[in-house]
Amino acid sequence: MIFGGWQKFSMIDYPGKTSAILFTQGCPFRCPFCHNPELINIEQGMFAPVTENEIFDFLSTRQGKLDAIVISGGEPTLQYDLLDFIGRIKQMGFLVKLDTNGSRPEVVIDAVNRRLVNYFAMDIKSPIEKYKTHTNSAIAEEKIRESISLIMNSGVDYEFRTTVVKEQLSPDDILQIGRLIKGARLYILQKFIPDKTLDPLFAELTTYTDEEFNWLCNSLKSFVAQCSWR
Repeated sequence: MIFGGWQKFSMIDYPGKTSAILFTQGCPFRCPFCHNPELINIEQGMFAPVTENEIFDFLSTRQGKLDAIVISGGEPTLQYDLLDFIGRIKQMGFLVKLDTNGSRPEVVIDAVNRRLVNYFAMDIKSPIEKYKTHTNSAIAEEKIRESISLIMNSGVDYEFRTTVVKEQLSPDDILQIGRLIKGARLYILQKFIPDKTLDPLFAELTTYTDEEFNWLCNSLKSFVAQCSWR
């Protein structure tokens, strides 16, 4: 496993649980609004790099004190030994939440079959026909559809979420995403914060107002069981 950094304590990243967050290095997407650009390339670290031994030494002191471990990125499913790593975490008694962009459904189904993940969070970048443009990648859109279906039918708790750049995603685009994940239990719209972005030009862009987010969530309730924004 190649880690770009970690956060030793969080009360918000795993719903209702205390957690530590591990950030894996490397991502196949080049989303211009990415707020962790240091994690995209495999050779760069977001913070000081951290080793597996350091992580497990730390976790051995947190058994019974932390509920869960969140594995985020970057894109964790790029790591060839991800599931074995998760297996070791599970043996220590922690819940595991996996953040993914859905680009490798074969890893998602393996995790489901091995019952390694307790909570999935999948980022939906755009309507499916705009994926290649919005992610600046050659992703096969069918992989995204497959990951969505696998997660929705996994029997595991999950959420879908979208970072909303107003100039990039129109209200109709967001409703199209709702149709893409129709029947989902939870869809979260995330405000784009123009703080640090992969594309410097995106630092000048905006997101919707609170009132507009309320309207979008109300409109999306015809597609998903629950919609919220943050």
